Amino acid sequence: MPHAVIALAAVSGAGVVAAFAAWASALWIEGRSEQAVTSRLLDAGITWATPHADGLQLHLAGTAPNEAARFRAVNLAGTVIDASRVRDMLDVTPVKAIEAPKFSVEMLRNDDGIQLIGLLPTSDSADALLAEAQSLRTDGAISDMLETAAYPAPAGWDDAFAFGMEAVKRLPRSKISVTAGRVSITAIATSAEEQRRLTNELNAARPQGLEVSIEISAPRPVLTPFTMRFVLDEQGARFDACAADTDRARARILAAGRAAGVPGRPNCIVGLGVPTPSWADAVAIAINAVSSLGEATITFSDADVSLVAADSVSQADFDRIVGELDSALPEVFSLTATLERASDAALGPAEFTATLSAEGRVELRGRVTDELLRNAASSYARARFGVGKVYSATRLDNDLPDGWPVRVLAGLEALGELAEGRLLVRADTVEVEGVTGSQIARSRISQVLSDKLGQGQTFRVSVRYDEKLDPLAALPTPQECAARVTAVLERRKITFPPGSAEIDGQTVGIMDALAEALEDCPAVRMEIAGYTDSQGSDSGNLALSQARADAVLLALQGRGVTVDALKATGYGEANPIADNATEAGREANRRIEFVLLDQPAAAAAGATSGTPAPAQVDAAAEPSGDDDPSVAPTEKTRRPLARPARDG
Repeated sequence: MPHAVIALAAVSGAGVVAAFAAWASALWIEGRSEQAVTSRLLDAGITWATPHADGLQLHLAGTAPNEAARFRAVNLAGTVIDASRVRDMLDVTPVKAIEAPKFSVEMLRNDDGIQLIGLLPTSDSADALLAEAQSLRTDGAISDMLETAAYPAPAGWDDAFAFGMEAVKRLPRSKISVTAGRVSITAIATSAEEQRRLTNELNAARPQGLEVSIEISAPRPVLTPFTMRFVLDEQGARFDACAADTDRARARILAAGRAAGVPGRPNCIVGLGVPTPSWADAVAIAINAVSSLGEATITFSDADVSLVAADSVSQADFDRIVGELDSALPEVFSLTATLERASDAALGPAEFTATLSAEGRVELRGRVTDELLRNAASSYARARFGVGKVYSATRLDNDLPDGWPVRVLAGLEALGELAEGRLLVRADTVEVEGVTGSQIARSRISQVLSDKLGQGQTFRVSVRYDEKLDPLAALPTPQECAARVTAVLERRKITFPPGSAEIDGQTVGIMDALAEALEDCPAVRMEIAGYTDSQGSDSGNLALSQARADAVLLALQGRGVTVDALKATGYGEANPIADNATEAGREANRRIEFVLLDQPAAAAAGATSGTPAPAQVDAAAEPSGDDDPSVAPTEKTRRPLARPARDG
């Protein structure tokens, strides 16, 4: 019995030891398998998969970036242990929807041709852009590097693309970059006036909500003579003329002016033709001298410098400050200084005056040296201000001072820079005062007088800028032009005889009103669209509507309207605005509409004035029909003019 117990215990102990050994062996195998597979995966750069051994099986867990990566991880594990032991428990990252590409286009236009680069959402956009480029470059110098992708246009793309095409039409030397919701424009103008006009036109055509960057540069003008005129008198400190050769020089001159009391931000032209690189230093020194005198005027005309101090300045101060100025000016400059005296103002009764009225009429009065000067002054005035606008009532005086003819003619040239004003010529001074619509008129007048009168001669310029007289500032927006046309067509209708394209003689007066409304809208792109009712054949309707639109265009051209931006198109019975089953509806459909083209801002303006309605011209009853829809403008490019809101 004891032997049996001992034997049983021995067998049991052996079983326990065997089981423990088997369990330990399994753990060791599992650990080794995990370590080996982990090492192999890490060597391959796979960090997203985690092996976990379960007995003889090895589970791979984790999230693979794609199916190919998952398959690779399973295969790598199968090269370390028996592939049948590997259990694929991996997830795969869901496939994301393919995002639309970033659409953009860059248009480069110069004298050598047009380059188009970019990715557009549809082939229609590319075709439209190529067609527009071809119309701008009849020589065919177009580099087409456009591509398209079959994705819908993102928000803001249509307005940006349309505005970019409008910009490339207006700017012959430009780079226009278009993305959804933003247009960047870099261009070169031929002059400062063109720079300002183009900037105004583009700002007026900019769609509401579109981010636009406009940088239009202009070449520096050649200034002859290079002129600066600084005045300090009872009216305060001011620049009658200011010129600089660099931006740094301009900043230095304006800083000296502000220190002497010049208010605001005076205009100072940066141009070419400076007589010396030390121009800004000399001007700043001279302005400081005038400030020290308290009441004086200094004029630079190239290297000639003229200083005139008022009679309120003492002789001692005049001598001291002029001596210091003469010593401080660079050697290239020649200074002439004069101290006025109270008696200087009464050098004699001799005067010549010219008065320019707001209507453009000029009256010449006072004294001239001889018949030759009288004829010369009258002839110059007629050439400058217009034949039939000059009245001359001058008298001859042989005892006038030397240089009188030069002073008279220079004064008339200066007066021509004004919209309204007065010229006074005396033995001691030339005075020009008035109102102008040009921001550079004062500088131009000072430049003319300093050049023509010569060094040491005194003159006075008192010119006020009035924005209402500025033809660029007063240029109406496309929406204002549209409102004018709408107002004319709402007051009175134009009719055509049945079946005819000749404007009815009884209503021809409306064309005069339309011509007047479009007189200062030469750059506004409009379509004169002709429509008929549904009676008659399609081809007949189309031909009749085209002929009537052409008749309106020719009538405007015959009244002096610039029609380069106008386009006449017939659409037959397309786009009816009323029911063709009734006579009243057919009469409403027989019409001509003035439509703004490529003017996105017009839609925004019209949306604020109530229900939009096209500006129309009604025609009498006639046969009518359908047009080819392939040539009909789309709603994105054709914006009917909205009726202006009525007071009350």
